[in-house]
Amino acid sequence: MSQLSNPLLQNHELPPFDQIQAHHIVPAIEAILEDNQKMVASILKANKFTYAELAQPLEEIGDRLSKAWSPVNHMNSVVSNDELREAVNTCLPKISEYETALGQNQDLYQAFEALANSDEFNTLSVAQKKSINNSLRDFRLFGVALDDDKKSQFAKLSKQLSEITSQFGDQVMDATDAWSYLITDATELAGLPDSALSLAKQAAESKGEGKEGYLLTLDAPSYIPVMVHCENQSLRKQLSLAMTTRASDKGPQAGQFDNSLLMLQILSLRKSLAQLLSFPNFAEQSLATKMADTPEQVIDFLTDLATQSKAAAQSEFAELEAFAAEHYDVDSLEPWDVAFYAEKQKKAAFDISDEQLRAYFPAPVVISGMFQVANKLFGIEVKQIFDMPTWHEDVTTYAIYKDNKMIARFYLDLYARSKKRGGAWMDDCRVRRQLPDGSLQLPVAYLVCNFPGPIGDAPALLSHNDLQTLFHEFGHGLHHMLTRVDCAAVSGINGVAWDAVELPSQFLENWCWQRESLALISSHHKSGESLPAELLNKMLAARNFQSAMTMARQLEFALFDMRLHMEFSDDEESQVQRILDEVRAQVCVTPVSPENRFQLAFTHIFGSPVGYGAGYYSYKWAEVLSADAFSLFEEEGIFNAATGEKFLSTILANGGSQEAMDLFVAFRGREPSVDALLKQDGIAA
Repeated sequence: MSQLSNPLLQNHELPPFDQIQAHHIVPAIEAILEDNQKMVASILKANKFTYAELAQPLEEIGDRLSKAWSPVNHMNSVVSNDELREAVNTCLPKISEYETALGQNQDLYQAFEALANSDEFNTLSVAQKKSINNSLRDFRLFGVALDDDKKSQFAKLSKQLSEITSQFGDQVMDATDAWSYLITDATELAGLPDSALSLAKQAAESKGEGKEGYLLTLDAPSYIPVMVHCENQSLRKQLSLAMTTRASDKGPQAGQFDNSLLMLQILSLRKSLAQLLSFPNFAEQSLATKMADTPEQVIDFLTDLATQSKAAAQSEFAELEAFAAEHYDVDSLEPWDVAFYAEKQKKAAFDISDEQLRAYFPAPVVISGMFQVANKLFGIEVKQIFDMPTWHEDVTTYAIYKDNKMIARFYLDLYARSKKRGGAWMDDCRVRRQLPDGSLQLPVAYLVCNFPGPIGDAPALLSHNDLQTLFHEFGHGLHHMLTRVDCAAVSGINGVAWDAVELPSQFLENWCWQRESLALISSHHKSGESLPAELLNKMLAARNFQSAMTMARQLEFALFDMRLHMEFSDDEESQVQRILDEVRAQVCVTPVSPENRFQLAFTHIFGSPVGYGAGYYSYKWAEVLSADAFSLFEEEGIFNAATGEKFLSTILANGGSQEAMDLFVAFRGREPSVDALLKQDGIAA
C-alpha cells in the first residue's frame, strides 16, 4: 500500500478518523517501524551526540509512531470491531519488539550517557535535562545492562505481556457486551426512574433489534440504576452476579471469556521481567518511576488510612443495617442490597436522591459551566469547533484559547454504547512539542466517559457522580493541554510520576461541590432554574455520606494490587483469591458474594502492560495531594485568580519536567499532609 493511499502514513495535523480503515493499520505501523529503525542506525552512524542530533531526531520518530498508533489504539477502545481488533493485536507485539530493541540498544544508551556528561548538558533547559535523565533511567528499565541472552529473554517476555494484557481487556469488553436481559413486564422494574426506563426501552428497540420491552445490560448507565433503585431483589442479584463474575469461571457466562489463566500469566510475566532487571518483584520495579520509594512505604500509607477510617466505615455499615432492619424488616444485607438501601437511607436522612439532582445537570449546561469554571481558574476560553473529524457522531470537539491564542484542542466522547470500553479516561492524541522547523505542535486530548445518552429530543441528564467523573477527566485533559513544556518526553502528562498523575483530575472534582461553581453548572432541564439553595444545602450535607465505606473499597483495591505484585509466586495455587480474602478481612466492611471474581475484570491493573499494575494506590496517594492543594483555595477563595494562576504555573504548566514533589511544594509551600484528605472526607484523623 502506497503512502499516498494510506492516511496513517500521511502527515496530518489531526487524525483523519473519517479515513482510517482497519486494512490501513498493519502496513502503516510496519512501514513506520522500519523507517524508525533506519533512522536510529543513521543517528548512531553519524556519531554526533548533541541534543539537536540525538534527542531531537529520536523525539521526531517517536512522535511519528505516536501520531499513527494513538488514533488506532483509541478507535479500538471506542468503536471496536473484529477487523480493528485483529489489526491492533497484530501490531502490539511488533511495537513491543521495536520499543524493547530501542530500550536495549547499548550504543544508543552510551550516546545518551555521553550527552549527559557533556558540557552542552549544563546549557540545556530544565525540561531537556529531565528528559535525558528519564531516558537513561528507562534504558536501564528496558534491560540495557543485561547480557545478550537475558536481553533476548526480556524482549520475548515483554512481547508476550503486551499480547496477553490486550487479550485480558478484550475479554472483559466481550463479556460485558455479551450479557443482556430483556424484560417485557414493567412491574419487574418497579422503582426504576423514568430516565432509566426510557433508556432500557430505547436499548430494546435498538440493541434488541426492535423488540418490545426493556433491555438491561452491564453498561454503567443500565446497571447502576437497577442496583440503586430497583425494588426487585432477584433482578438486582441477577445483574450483580453477572457483573461480578464477568470474564471468569463463575456466573452466567462461566468459562466463556475466562481471564483466570491470563491473569496468572500476566503476574508471572511481570515478576519474571522484574527479576531479570534485578528487582525482587514487580512492585519494586513499578515504583522506579513513581513518587513512592518502596512497596513497604505504600503498604504503610494504605494501612494508616485503613486504620484511621475502618472504624468509621464499620459504623456507617452498622447504621445502614439498622436502617434496613427498622424500615424494611431486612435481617441481613446481601451484596446486591447495599446500594439499594443506601439510597433509601440517604433519602431518609437528607431528603435527597441522585435522580432528583440529575434533572439539574443536563449535559450541555454542565459542559458549558465546566468551561466557565476553567476560565475563572486559569484564564482560558474553551470554544466548540466543527472542523475536526471524529470516530462517532456523539463526539464533540473543542479548542482552548489563552490570551486569544489557540493553545490546545480536544475530543469529548461522553455516552456509553456497544463496542466501547467501559469506564472513563483521558489519553493524549498529540503532545505539545517544538517541531524541527521551529513551529509548535499543539497538544490534543481524548476525553472519554460512559454516561447515559440523550433520550429522544431530551438532553442527557448527568448524576452528580457523572458530574464528578467529567470534571475528573477534564482535569487530566487540562494537565495535558495547559503544559508550557516543548519537550515531548516531559510535556503534558508525559514523564509525570504515576502516583502524581491523578492530582489535577481529583483536584478539579472539588468544584462539583462549591456553591459558586454549582451555580454555573446546574440548570433544570425543563424550567432552566439553577439548583435551589434548599437542594444544594441537602447535597452538601450528604457529601460525606458513607465516605468511609467508599474509602475502604478503594483501599481494598489498592492493597490487593500492591500485595499481589509484591508476593506473587508461580508455585502457589489460589494465591490471588487468598490475598484478596486477607485484604478484605483487613479493610472490607460490606458483604461479598462467594462467587465474586471482580479481579478477573480488573482492567485497571491487568488490562495494559503499564498503567495501574502495582500502582492503584496512586488514586489515594494523589488524593492526599489534591485535597491539600485545594485547601489553599479554601483559604484564599475558590475562584481566586492568583491562586489559580499559581496552580497553573507550577503543577499544570510544568508537566513531567520536574519532580512531582518539588512542583507540589512550589505550589503549597510545604509537603502534603494526609489530614487534608481525612478532613475532606469527614473522617476524623
